[in-house]
Amino acid sequence: MSQSVNVSGIASSAYVHIPFCRRRCFYCDFPVSVIGDRLRGETSGTISQYVETLCAEIAITPALGQPLKTIFFGGGTPSLLSIEQLQRILATLERHFGIASGVEISLEVDPGTFDLAHISGYRSAGVNRVSLGVQAFQAELLQVAGRSHSVADILSSVELIHQVEIAEFSLDLISGLPHQSLDQWQDSLNQAVALMPTHISIYDLTIEPGTAFGRYYKPGDHPLPTDEITVQMYQMGQQVLTNAGYDHYEISNYALPGHQCRHNRVYWENRPYYGFGMGAASYIQGKRFTRPRKTLEYYQWVQAGAVIDCPATPPEEVLLETLMLGLRLAEGVSLVMLAEKFGEAQVEEIRQCLRVYFEKGWVEVLGERLRLSDPQGFLFSNVVLADLFNRFTLTQC
Repeated sequence: MSQSVNVSGIASSAYVHIPFCRRRCFYCDFPVSVIGDRLRGETSGTISQYVETLCAEIAITPALGQPLKTIFFGGGTPSLLSIEQLQRILATLERHFGIASGVEISLEVDPGTFDLAHISGYRSAGVNRVSLGVQAFQAELLQVAGRSHSVADILSSVELIHQVEIAEFSLDLISGLPHQSLDQWQDSLNQAVALMPTHISIYDLTIEPGTAFGRYYKPGDHPLPTDEITVQMYQMGQQVLTNAGYDHYEISNYALPGHQCRHNRVYWENRPYYGFGMGAASYIQGKRFTRPRKTLEYYQWVQAGAVIDCPATPPEEVLLETLMLGLRLAEGVSLVMLAEKFGEAQVEEIRQCLRVYFEKGWVEVLGERLRLSDPQGFLFSNVVLADLFNRFTLTQC
C-alpha cells in the first residue's frame, strides 16, 4: 500500500484494568486474579499493591497534551476497589493527563459487590456511568455460568444505582449459554428493559480455549444452544430492545437516544487511547500494545520503566482495523474518509470484495457510508469481515 496513513492522533481516552474477582466465571479468559470472598480493596494488600503499581505506570506514561474525555474502569471487578483506591487512581490520571469537563467515567460493577455507601462514594469520586454485569436473570443459568451473584443481588444492585442517580446505567446480558432456552432469553430481555437502564449490551457466548467452558464444551455441542437458536436469540434481542426504544447502534450494543457509550466508540472508530494495568491494551502514536497478562510480569514491566517497544501498525493493518471495527457500528464507515486515508483504489477494492454481500443484502451504502444491514448483516458479520481480512492480507503477501 503506497498511500501514507496518519496514525499519530492524540489520545483523550484511557482504559484502566482492575483484574480482581471473587471467582472466575466459566466463560472468562480475561487477565484476572481471584481473591475469593475477601473484602474489598481497603482490607486487601493484594489490591493495594496493584493500585500502587498501576498509579506508577500512569505517572511514567508520556502525556500527549490533551485532557481525558473518557475513562473506563474494566475488569475483573472494579467494584472491589475501595472508594479511596478509586479516588487515588483518578487523582493520578488528573495530575498527569488532566481530565476534561464533561468527562465520561465508566465503572464496571458486579451485583452483590457494593452497598449504598460504596456506590455513592464512587459517584462522588466522579463516576457517572456504571455497567452492571448481570448476564442472566435465572438462578440456574447464573450457576451454570459460574457467576457469584444471585437474582436478588441484581435487583438490589439496580435499586442502589437508581437511588444514587448515576446518570448512565448500562446492563450486560449473555446469550447462547449452556441449557439456555428461548423462553429464558425472552424473560431476561423483558426483565432487563423493566429495570430501565439507558444502555444494554448483549454478548453471544464465545467458547474460549483455557476457560472452564473450553474444557467442558465444544462449539455446537449440546447443551449449548444450536446455531439456529442463537440466531433466533439475536433476532429476538434486536426486536425486543428496538421496540422498547433502544437504538441498535453497534452489533452487540443498544442505547436509548443520547446514551451511547462514548468510550467504546473510541475503539470502534479506531481512535487512539491509553491503556493501563495488567493485560490492558493501548493504541498510542500508531502503536498497538498489550501489557503483560500475569501479575508478576506486569509489576516487573512497570519497574523496568513501562517501555512500549513495538513497531507502528502498518498502513494495511490500519485499513483492516478501520473496516473491521467501524463496520460493527450501525452507521458503518465513511467511504470519503477511507478514500482520503487509504486511496480511491483501496475503496474500489473494498467494493469489489463485498459485491456478493451487496447482492445478499448484508452490506449496503447509505449516503457516503458503507454499513452492514440490521439484523442480517450483523448476523453474518464474521463472514463479511473474514472475506475482507483474507482479501487484504493476501494482497499484501
